[in-house]
Amino acid sequence: MQQKRVVVTGMGALTPLGNTVSAFWKNLVEGQSGAATITKFDTTKFKTKFACEIKGYNPIDHFEKSEVRKLDPFSQYALVSSHEAILDAGLNLDQIDKTRVGVIWGSGNGGFYTFQQEVMEYAKGDGTPRFNPYFIPKVIVDIASGWISMKYGFMGPNFSTVSACATSTTALIDAMNYIRWGKADIIITGGSEAAINEAGIGGFSALKALSTRNDSPTTASRPFDAERDGFVMGEGAGALILEEYEHAKKRGARMYAEVVGGGMSADAYHLTATHPEGAGAMLGMKWALEDAELKPEDVDYLNPHATSTPVGDESEMKAVSKFFGAHTEKLHISATKSATGHLLGGAGAIESIVCIKAIQEGIIPPTINTQNIDPSLPAGLNIILGESYRKSITVAMSNTFGFGGHNATAVFKKVD
Repeated sequence: MQQKRVVVTGMGALTPLGNTVSAFWKNLVEGQSGAATITKFDTTKFKTKFACEIKGYNPIDHFEKSEVRKLDPFSQYALVSSHEAILDAGLNLDQIDKTRVGVIWGSGNGGFYTFQQEVMEYAKGDGTPRFNPYFIPKVIVDIASGWISMKYGFMGPNFSTVSACATSTTALIDAMNYIRWGKADIIITGGSEAAINEAGIGGFSALKALSTRNDSPTTASRPFDAERDGFVMGEGAGALILEEYEHAKKRGARMYAEVVGGGMSADAYHLTATHPEGAGAMLGMKWALEDAELKPEDVDYLNPHATSTPVGDESEMKAVSKFFGAHTEKLHISATKSATGHLLGGAGAIESIVCIKAIQEGIIPPTINTQNIDPSLPAGLNIILGESYRKSITVAMSNTFGFGGHNATAVFKKVD
């Protein structure tokens, strides 16, 4: 049986660079940075004192007070970005078959904020357990997909994926396949993360994963730079409406791009470090292009995982150089975590939106902050630095990798 085609008909974003897709894209293309001193807690005793927080967000602007009490920030972000995506897709909720609409949503950490809050409150007491009755529903990772389905009455496939920082790309690939297999006509997919708190910053700092460039937060995330010293924590969400091509065509939907391939692999190497030669990353890219029935030379733009960690950037670029071979010099690469920070489980969704907008607009946003390319990286990399680059793009690829050795690659194509 021939697989059904899958297109993107709506997008939503809540990011450190803007709280809508249009605001996010404008600031990204202009080379803005979302990094600043942390406002969410007192960082006096912390090694890292900055992050990429979302700005100008007030939950009361989006939810009733009674709802806010039930929603961890990661679920709030999921609902806000999904709402924008549904509006953007022009879905008539009174006319579509809601049993054919699913939600596959990811988060690397789930209700991290709530977990810390409840445990710290308990620790202040006399040992008597006085936990909020919403504690467990607010914390569990799958609750965001549940909230989205309940808000709109979507009764199709509904679950969450967790693969650390590859999470929302894994969710997108699953969503693509469910539509390909005829299990749904529409799936809302993406990822959200809200881990800028004491536990999140302290935990990643203990791993020596975070930049400590406290004197210059806006230039701290510098992928590929010889002086990079770690990633910058980000937060927010990205949402995409994936839809079966004929279903979208029948209702006259705008089609931003086609999702043509996905590849997932494992490094099977180390708890937190990527394989030094990028073995798993190469497999993910290989399988994604095979799934898309494309060749390496067909790819115009790569949005890499590129978190600005010394080991991670090098291993990924080794994989890219080996996999793309002679095409590497023609392949345009830009690492947008330089501007957004690392949204952990939400990164893949946001960077998928970047790929889709690049196809739609013919603009590759820049890698900012990088001044001196690390000489240990392979030669011949065509990295867009400093300013956006105009180019007609037919095929774009997004890489995401996560602790535990998870790799996920998605491929997008201009709709024929």
